[in-house]
Amino acid sequence: MPKVLYDKQGEIATITLNRPEVHNAIDRETDELLFEAWSDFRADPELRIAIVTGAGDKAFCAGADLSSHIDPWIEAGPELGRSLLGRGFAGGITRGLHRTGKPIIAALNGWVIGGGIELALACDIRIAADNVTFGFFHVRRGMHFADGGIVRLVNTCGVGLAMEFELMGEPVDVQRAKEAHLVNRVVAPDQLMTTAHEVAGKILRNPRRGVESAKETILEVVGRPLEDQLRLECLYGYSVMGDPEIGERRDAFLAHGDADDPARTRGRS
Repeated sequence: MPKVLYDKQGEIATITLNRPEVHNAIDRETDELLFEAWSDFRADPELRIAIVTGAGDKAFCAGADLSSHIDPWIEAGPELGRSLLGRGFAGGITRGLHRTGKPIIAALNGWVIGGGIELALACDIRIAADNVTFGFFHVRRGMHFADGGIVRLVNTCGVGLAMEFELMGEPVDVQRAKEAHLVNRVVAPDQLMTTAHEVAGKILRNPRRGVESAKETILEVVGRPLEDQLRLECLYGYSVMGDPEIGERRDAFLAHGDADDPARTRGRS
């Protein structure tokens, strides 16, 4: 069986880490297969959203396969970081291929460890089975995140929690993870993929240009001064107004309202 399963169904791509015997750890071959999958997803005009998950029920991803990664890193010398700037972990989705405008959903199961946390944080929405535990164990081996994990942890959870999680190296259960905004939703394991597809469906009902511009705007404003944030939001937000689908959606809304709006409010966004 291939180490990465890549499936396309309509506008949704599903990427599955398929090494359950090693908790879906990412070795060099898996990293290359992920690069191919993410590159195809970004380039395929028929695809609008991706769901990434791990095979089996034991782990979403245990991070880098230490049997294939550590020795080359140790032997690389002080230029290692500079040599890796162009492409991050998990096929480059953490750095390098990270600026795709298409939304990505992580469907998390079991353990999410080390680089698996970086992969999860590189996704836009994280749905977790109620058996999920995040393992910040890499610091116990003298390492810290280097492929977007610290940056996204600070942006997602704040400095205080990032310090706690990254310095202590303790497991974080799913309820604490939800409180810390590491995950968006917690569901029963047998509802994980169903919920991921439900969320994907709700995104897909919205016009593509607006969704992708909203994602790009959110990523652009993170960490910038307020004046820059307001300027960028204005520029990105009004840039979508030339989309003719906006007029079509406006007319349908004025005529019928939104199906899930109990007040059936007309004329308001």
